[in-house]
Amino acid sequence: MYNDIPLSSFLPTTQKEIKALGWEELDVILFSGDAYIDHPSFGIAVMGRILEQQGLKVAIVPQPNWRDDLRDFKKLGKPRLFFGVSAGSMDSMVNHYTANKRLRSNDAYTPEGRAGYRPDYATVTYCTILKSLYPDTPIVIGGVEASLRRVTHYDYWSDKLLPSILVDSQADLLVYGMGEKAIVELVQLLQQNIPFQQLHDIPQTAFLIDKTANSQSTGEWESLSLFSHEECIASKINQAKNFRVIEEHSNSQKAGRLLQDVGTKTVIINPPYPTMTEKEIDQTYTLPYTRLPHPRYKGKTIPAYEMIKHSVTLHRGCFGGCAFCTISAHQGKFIASRSEKSILAEIEKITQMPDFKGYISDIGGPSANMYKMQGIDLTICEKCKKPSCIHPKICKNLDTNHAPLIELYKKVRSIKEIKKAFVGSGIRYDMILHKTGNKQTDASNMEYANELIAHHVSGRLKVAPEHTNDEVLNLMRKPSFEYFETFVKLFNEVNKQHHLNQQLIPYFISSHPGCKQQHMAELAAKTKALDFKLEQVQDFTPTPMTLATEMYYTGIHPYTLEKISTPNTPQQKLNQRKFFFWYQKEYKNEIINDLKKMNRMDLIKKLYP
Repeated sequence: MYNDIPLSSFLPTTQKEIKALGWEELDVILFSGDAYIDHPSFGIAVMGRILEQQGLKVAIVPQPNWRDDLRDFKKLGKPRLFFGVSAGSMDSMVNHYTANKRLRSNDAYTPEGRAGYRPDYATVTYCTILKSLYPDTPIVIGGVEASLRRVTHYDYWSDKLLPSILVDSQADLLVYGMGEKAIVELVQLLQQNIPFQQLHDIPQTAFLIDKTANSQSTGEWESLSLFSHEECIASKINQAKNFRVIEEHSNSQKAGRLLQDVGTKTVIINPPYPTMTEKEIDQTYTLPYTRLPHPRYKGKTIPAYEMIKHSVTLHRGCFGGCAFCTISAHQGKFIASRSEKSILAEIEKITQMPDFKGYISDIGGPSANMYKMQGIDLTICEKCKKPSCIHPKICKNLDTNHAPLIELYKKVRSIKEIKKAFVGSGIRYDMILHKTGNKQTDASNMEYANELIAHHVSGRLKVAPEHTNDEVLNLMRKPSFEYFETFVKLFNEVNKQHHLNQQLIPYFISSHPGCKQQHMAELAAKTKALDFKLEQVQDFTPTPMTLATEMYYTGIHPYTLEKISTPNTPQQKLNQRKFFFWYQKEYKNEIINDLKKMNRMDLIKKLYP
């Protein structure tokens, strides 16, 4: 795999590698909770290559040992500019624990999938160590964990509200979301000898100041004060109200600057950058990635890499706004799409990899069929603060024409080295099925469905109805189950037409806020009628900065302030989850007894005729 690729092609990870490059001093040192995989799907690699492009000497310390004499934190010394810290591609607590708070036995981002190579609350742990060793060196934090914990947030694992991660980490600056533009501006300002303590006007960053200090920005941003951390602890309704403001301003092109007091400090969160242009996002993918794990892992398998090594990301962002999902909170709701040229160039690189056998595992994105989609009249989008463009119904101003994606698929299929290019990411079938009133668009969307099902399914296509009950689906910000039933028919028809025997793999969630045991019983009956024995199922897990998490913690819907009940005890969760497995003998009697108590004899007949 590493034939003809010198060690110097990777960013250095040891003193030996640094000396081999002839460097005497590092400008930036990046610490990550993940193994170092030099591939554009991994944030630490992207940040490293971006900094390298800025002419800086950058090193990466992947998965440092925090339990010994801290030699991993000392081995490279201190950088000239700053330390960069990320927990990795996942929040460390989601990475470590199941919905039932059980410790996971594996970690996909570690060699051989081994668990235990990153700490709980990794960002805070790494920063605390670095501050103790190098108190005068600035620390910049980023990645999913930092991004989604930038304000007061509910932490499921400690079962309490925690303040902005800036407080406990003592970091000097937080970059949230996709950080390329922010990190470039930061470096350019530092290169102009502007002190770190004055870097308060970079978009998409957050920082702490003394409550008594001047919080005015030199920019033209409107400042909005949130309820303080202490006020949120005192009142759940304050926390719920905060969330609405935060979500709206995270998904607005005219966002304001958010201020939140915590103790003697104030957290300041600057508005995000405009969505990346095609040229800007293309530049990220032209950087000199080797697309390989660092040679230090030679002979070892890293599961997360194996999943994506022959995949291509078409776009970033998702306008779905699903209540339980963090993608729009991190990547934004507006779509940043790569050019065809950039995508095809990356595929060409993949075809030249020694282990490539002709199969692209995924041509997709957060939602695979949002490529090139945006508002028809962009001036309307500029004024919009809605967290979703497709809930409660698809916006009339959204161009859902799949034509650009159809053309791209055809060009990919025409590459002689490609046997199959699969769509491994989930798709939004509601955008395919809804009637726009534009004959050309509606025809194109049906053509897309045929193209997808006939040519780009690996035998199994992932879709995510998540539930069958429309009340629950509305709280999830998902479309009616009727759309899924229609798509099942379409999927089967296209399969029959092309003499294929492919499966739909639907994803479902139990114990979501607003979901009752009765709803799960109805789900069992409806999925049985469609001949599904469910495989991809999970209990709802509250993760920071999602609508569903706020409903779970506060018992209030942040937008309506209505009360929402949530199953939250282990027994309540189990009572819901078992309905996924109605076909297993060990649950049959239990389910029948529960249905009798609900007086739902009709469902007993449907499940056990």
